[in-house]
Amino acid sequence: MTRTILSLAIVAILAGCSTLPRDGPSGASIDAGATTAQTQGSYALVPLTYEVTERMKAVPPQFFGSLVAASSEQPADVIGIGDTLAVSIYDPSGALFGGALGGSSANRTQSTLTGGSQALPGVTVDRSGSVAVPFAGQVRVDGLTAPQAAAAIRRALAGKVANPQVLVGIADNASNTVNVFGEVRQPGRAPLGVNSDRILDVIAAAGGSARETDDLTISIQRGGRTYTAPMTAVTTEYSENVRLQRGDVVNVQYKPRRFSTFGALNAVTQVDMPAGPMTLTGAMSRVGGLNTNTANARRVMIFRFERPEVAEALGITQPATPKGVPVVYELNFNEAANVFAATNMQIMPEDVIYVPLAGAAEARKFFEFVQSVTRVVYDVSVTSAINVD
Repeated sequence: MTRTILSLAIVAILAGCSTLPRDGPSGASIDAGATTAQTQGSYALVPLTYEVTERMKAVPPQFFGSLVAASSEQPADVIGIGDTLAVSIYDPSGALFGGALGGSSANRTQSTLTGGSQALPGVTVDRSGSVAVPFAGQVRVDGLTAPQAAAAIRRALAGKVANPQVLVGIADNASNTVNVFGEVRQPGRAPLGVNSDRILDVIAAAGGSARETDDLTISIQRGGRTYTAPMTAVTTEYSENVRLQRGDVVNVQYKPRRFSTFGALNAVTQVDMPAGPMTLTGAMSRVGGLNTNTANARRVMIFRFERPEVAEALGITQPATPKGVPVVYELNFNEAANVFAATNMQIMPEDVIYVPLAGAAEARKFFEFVQSVTRVVYDVSVTSAINVD
């Protein structure tokens, strides 16, 4: 039985290089999977220097998605069903509203000389798109601006009074609204106005968001289509701050930007990124830097799906995937000059920072494994000898 256990232990030791648990892939396996001049690999392996980071920064920034196609020219000051109007009518002759001055002959004479006016109580546009106006009947105002509605009421009063003057205002704008949901303080309906019909206007009317601008994505739903862009684009690009139209649904989505760390760092975790840009040195400091006992400081790596235009600027010929060009940036942190590269290298959301184990650490793990197997063999051998005695 002892011989059998010893045989199994020897097999396990010989297979140790492939069966030992690792803190991620080894440096050799990363090299084996990279594209070379002779073979097509799964990713491009790019040495990271200060010059490389400068070439990357020279490529204009790009955001994914745009709201420009959603910009509407539909006016935001037209009257719609459900709106409440404030209507005032002035009758120069005093024939219509002169009675409001009193019933005496003197009052009626004064009314004839000075005319009369009437401010109607708030009138609501009914389902037919009309409002009821005294002496004018039902007047259709749906789709008209306030001055156009005043002209329509004035025409309806023709023949009943000479040269009436009509003023119309929108007291409650129920139809010219959009729905705002998601990461805003006051979700619900937000009104549109002549000077408040852009997307930032309605988000402000909804109380804004408590989240960082960098972590927000804006989408507009209209007519079965959805338009999406980062909030940072909306706040920095004038063309992205588009005009909305009635019935739009605006969704402010919280999509936190995160990067991950693996391998011989002092923390293996997923980290929320702060507002603004973050460099490689800033990212490493957030997880306590390299593990000085195990890290291979010559191979600090960033796994990323790179933008094709950045890959082209770096001369990378690796084929792109739907998510981007798979690239592994490799920095030798033992070189003092490369510290400047690390402070100039911007970390992007979904990046993976990985540091493989140093060769000495790999060897130490292997010998610890051998020692543990040897200890098991020794214990079994002693037990077997005792049982035989």
